[in-house]
Amino acid sequence: MDGNGRWARARGLPRLFGHRAGAENIHRIVEDCADFGIKVLTVYAFSTENWGRPRDEVDGLMRLLQETVDKEVPQMNEKGVRLWHSGDLSRLPTGMQQAISDALELTKGNDRIILNVALNYGGRAEIVRAIREIIREGMPAEDVTEEAISAHLYTAGLPDPDLIIRTAGEMRLSNFLIWQAAYAEYYSTPVLWPDFDRSELKKALDAYAHRERKFGRLPSSD
Repeated sequence: MDGNGRWARARGLPRLFGHRAGAENIHRIVEDCADFGIKVLTVYAFSTENWGRPRDEVDGLMRLLQETVDKEVPQMNEKGVRLWHSGDLSRLPTGMQQAISDALELTKGNDRIILNVALNYGGRAEIVRAIREIIREGMPAEDVTEEAISAHLYTAGLPDPDLIIRTAGEMRLSNFLIWQAAYAEYYSTPVLWPDFDRSELKKALDAYAHRERKFGRLPSSD
């Protein structure tokens, strides 16, 4: 969800105003994805690298994330959204840890759409965590398979992503779902995240619909 800072700067506003506009857009896009029949949506809310941003921005983001959870979870629960969390909760403020745990429990029976929030998440750290868990379990080396690693990721139980959308014209993966996205299709748009709306989502889905996914194999016609 890139471009919040640029969106604010273009309006002569502090960066946090852009982050607030971006947070407000999540609810709209979740509704649009549900309308289009998408069953799982993952949003990259805060990476493990984002802690390196200026302290006032990080503190503002934490407050905004807490406000968003408090405000949006009851509404999402009413609309059948199941919340999922990918990332390390332990570094987050205690109140946010509890709020997230409560949200996961509250919405666990919902099945309209799963909203997976990648919060304090990093793809490499996720893989390291999975391998450490496998070692702690005493799994023999010959039993370590792709399936075994997938089963120890934050996303265990979720399908791998079919499509990854990156806003604001960025073209890099930035440590996002690097295991799960091995065969995902990519779509980049110059539109900044706060301006990414239903029509822009439809453009991304239309582009995806015209791709041929080969998974390393030749097309069937060949």
